[in-house]
Amino acid sequence: MKPDFIPAYDPQEGALRARELFEETFAAKPEGVWRAPGRVNVIGEHTDYNGGKALPLALPHAIYVALRVREDDQLKIISEDFPQLSVHSLLELAKNYPASGPGAFVGGVILGLKQVLEDNGHPEKAQALAQKVPGLEVAIASSVPLSAGLSSSAALECAIAVGIDDLASLGLAGSFEGRKLLVEAGKVAENRYVGAPTGGLDQSASMLCEQDRVLELDCATWQTRSHPFDLPALGLSLLVIDTCTSHDLADGQYGARRAACEEAAQVLGVKELGELIPKDITPSDNLTDLEAADYPPSWVQSQLDKLEDTEQVSRVRHVLTEIARCQRLCELLEAGADLDQWRELLDASHESLRRDYEVTCKELDVAVEAARGAGAYGARMTGGGFGGCAIALVRSDQLEATADAILDAFTKAGFNQPRFLSALPSAAAGRVE
Repeated sequence: MKPDFIPAYDPQEGALRARELFEETFAAKPEGVWRAPGRVNVIGEHTDYNGGKALPLALPHAIYVALRVREDDQLKIISEDFPQLSVHSLLELAKNYPASGPGAFVGGVILGLKQVLEDNGHPEKAQALAQKVPGLEVAIASSVPLSAGLSSSAALECAIAVGIDDLASLGLAGSFEGRKLLVEAGKVAENRYVGAPTGGLDQSASMLCEQDRVLELDCATWQTRSHPFDLPALGLSLLVIDTCTSHDLADGQYGARRAACEEAAQVLGVKELGELIPKDITPSDNLTDLEAADYPPSWVQSQLDKLEDTEQVSRVRHVLTEIARCQRLCELLEAGADLDQWRELLDASHESLRRDYEVTCKELDVAVEAARGAGAYGARMTGGGFGGCAIALVRSDQLEATADAILDAFTKAGFNQPRFLSALPSAAAGRVE
């Protein structure tokens, strides 16, 4: 049995698939096609809603949407993955939410962007959006695996966001500040209209990442900085492993961890846990050896000593050390490759997520262990967890061999056959045609 690699559509192919699906379904031509990429986090997991840092990159795998404005409030949506036409009312969604199905994502972005524009002093743009996009016909083509922790829902939201930005002539996608408003619209869609308490990292990655670079995202200030991540120049590839174990962020597990962090922050006297990170983290701070007596660093332990709830202690220990690991990897990227230190940080991130945040599963742990055994320069779960994907930094000439080793480990464990993606940092959301 050979490893199953999921190919990414090139932009022309993705646009063609979305356009042809639109024309077959609606017997008309769309007004345009837009794309938005999925994402993986190199490091920095469950830090976004804690005001911390994360280091995502945009995948070459993306969602493509062909759109046409309707004159009524109907949302008519067709997808390659769900070929039955889905019909929703935008006015109904505005009154009754959260909701399920594609209409909650598509309509949530329209309603969310209108609210964001009003809240940020752009009532004329909010009015233009309401007048110019009362409803939509949507056809979706995607090479982003669903329920894999690769932000397929955020990619859909961002593709819709840049699409309606164009259709309503709002001009937001042409500037960084405008793109941040589109990010916020996706976040409102996810939180309010879908009912998933995500933190905005996924939408930021899809909307703000650059080709051949990773995005350092400060989720407290939403300040960004990009770092070089030229893997081919180092002879490396990023292998993404889809465990094919489904996860659902609306099932309560994600929300429970977020609530524990918010409660701990209240006890510690801060709004978000990220406020507890010192400005200078010394190189001698142990962020990687979870078994050592000096883990976590003293500045982390001093905060943990103030907590009585053992669950809060574990969650806070992960969040604070993970933010610090992200910060240290950013410093390494600017200084030049030190693959041994990369490995230590990625491996420690996974162990922290497994032991302290408890969001891994057997499939994720087996994928990570098999990748490490095959010689990976670090491996960890990525995304919200409870299934989904892992990543492994591997030598390009060992990509297939590493995938083989993971497939073999899954077969021996009796798991579903995993799927694989080869990822290079790609461009942010935008118009294709």
